[in-house]
Amino acid sequence: MKTSSGRGSNSANVRRYNERLLLQALRRTEPASKADLARHANLTSTAVGSIVESLGKAGLIEYSGRRLDGQRGQPASLIKLDPRGAFGIGVRLDRTGIETVLVNFAGDVLARSALDSVLPHPDVALKIVTRDIGKMLDLLSAAERDRLAGIGIAQPFNLGSWLRELGLPADTFRAWDNTDFADALGRALALPVFSENDGNAAATAELFYGHGRGCDDFIYLFLGSAIGGGIAIDGDCLRGASGNAGDIGVIPVPPSRLPSAPQPNGQWDILLSRASLNALVRHLHYRGASADNRVDLQACIERRLPAVGEWIDDCVEALAPALRATLCVLDVPMVVIDSDIDGGLLDALVERLAVTMAASAPEARGTPAFVRGTFGPDAGAIGAATLPMFFNFSPRAGVRHAGIKPQEANHAA
Repeated sequence: MKTSSGRGSNSANVRRYNERLLLQALRRTEPASKADLARHANLTSTAVGSIVESLGKAGLIEYSGRRLDGQRGQPASLIKLDPRGAFGIGVRLDRTGIETVLVNFAGDVLARSALDSVLPHPDVALKIVTRDIGKMLDLLSAAERDRLAGIGIAQPFNLGSWLRELGLPADTFRAWDNTDFADALGRALALPVFSENDGNAAATAELFYGHGRGCDDFIYLFLGSAIGGGIAIDGDCLRGASGNAGDIGVIPVPPSRLPSAPQPNGQWDILLSRASLNALVRHLHYRGASADNRVDLQACIERRLPAVGEWIDDCVEALAPALRATLCVLDVPMVVIDSDIDGGLLDALVERLAVTMAASAPEARGTPAFVRGTFGPDAGAIGAATLPMFFNFSPRAGVRHAGIKPQEANHAA
């Protein structure tokens, strides 16, 4: 094969792209016949047949029977992704905890571990994560380890910032601003590590395994200790110059009227000070309720304490105009909202936001669909585990390796 002119290389790239295109088609339509895939990917039957054969040899797909729907001729063989075709491990680092999961190619969680407390010093966190990943690797056979696409890290890029607004201790987090955790973990494990903003990582999981199977364009919001976000356009996540595109949490908003809210230094506050679970916990404490962990917080929500309703009012009052401004720039048909906690909170927020946004829609402008996210508390960790899957198997992954060292990217690919 000649490569000096670039023709051979281009041909290989086209082939690889088409393979990923068929894998994407299977995620969206499985099980599917070869004819289904040819129509979906706009490829010839001959090309699809050749690619399906190579994907089968690579162990990424499997046959799941035949279509028996009364059609003429030989029943079509049906194809789906092989859950054992690839594996990913994801680590979500959040200001209030660590979660690690092992997922297969179908997105099923095979194992998990979690630390539900304030994020410790990076050195301590590295020992915890290394230990947990080691236990998950022990669950895989030697052949399955060879199918590990990599380790994903999802974390806020500025863990040492906005601590006053979130009511968190500064000394615990300052060390994180000078720590490249992905690099340290990669050295400790000698495995490829993919690092991404936590909002973008969760949005990537939604693209790969959730609502993105039917919609390429949406705004993604995740309500955790802070509020994170991501922007899906044409089947990929926007990153921006610093990787913080979609970081809706820092949009300026008026100060909260809740008596529990700290007053900003200037005229404006930022959204995460009002629309975050830490803000809810702060208000519950102010009203005398116990909400020191997720179990207590969910119990408060399920009991429908008045303080929860007060916070929802304040959250929607701040979030709706911030979201309307975002939609003025990004013309998308869907807003996906997920959360670290439920107990009826997510449904209440989705309903209230949809009503508020519709009531405030400018003339000649509509309101997108508001839907619940697919993964709930697992979104960040599954998003992290999806990063190596997305890089290795998505046709839209061309710009997704900004946080990956070149040698790691080459090894992962």
